[in-house]
Amino acid sequence: MSVPSAVDDTQRKAARVVGLAYLLALPPALFSGIYVASHLAGPVSAAEAAQWITSHQRLFRIGIASDLIAFTIDIALVTALYVVLKPVNRSLALFAAFCRVIETALFFAVTLRYFDMLGLVSGADYLRGFEADHLQALARLAISAHNSGYNVGLVLAGLGSSVFCYLWLRSGYIPRMLAGFGVFASVVLAAFTFAYVIFPEYARIVGVAFYGGPIFLFELTMGFWLLFKRLRPE
Repeated sequence: MSVPSAVDDTQRKAARVVGLAYLLALPPALFSGIYVASHLAGPVSAAEAAQWITSHQRLFRIGIASDLIAFTIDIALVTALYVVLKPVNRSLALFAAFCRVIETALFFAVTLRYFDMLGLVSGADYLRGFEADHLQALARLAISAHNSGYNVGLVLAGLGSSVFCYLWLRSGYIPRMLAGFGVFASVVLAAFTFAYVIFPEYARIVGVAFYGGPIFLFELTMGFWLLFKRLRPE
């Protein structure tokens, strides 16, 4: 695998886009993925979930909008990552980019389930033929479908990020310790979310902070590093 001896201006500009995208995507992703989703995760009954959505529709919609903002930023992030790292290994960079693009497309798709939830608890006239507990159960099912689809997307996110971080490690563009930590954090994300597909009961034992914390710390550090430091070698 050939590693470029110098970094051109296109890569430097793309690296700053990567840094900015990391920092801009984190706040809306945390708001929706932790604050809003925490009210609908875990052993929440169908009635409780429906009641929370009904009572906090504006907040719930802000969570949806936050997701859409974060996913749109992800498109710019993946594009810029590919531009920076394709000189290291074009095939691996393309594979990682495809993983992340499919992940983002899946996230957009599962977000539509949130609109299903809003419709089911809206009290619209066309729902009068359904019992309240039936509608609540359908809303809870939509939440479960959203969460399952989101976990599948996180598997792809971890896989794509692992490959990108491996290319960072091979390139020498950033400190090897930081790139190595990125590989570790990405593998942890992919491994645990994939394990939840087979063993969903473990999601209640191992919380999101365990497998999401390392990748959050890596992306936050990378965001500041790429914005304020120059890629190496000069």
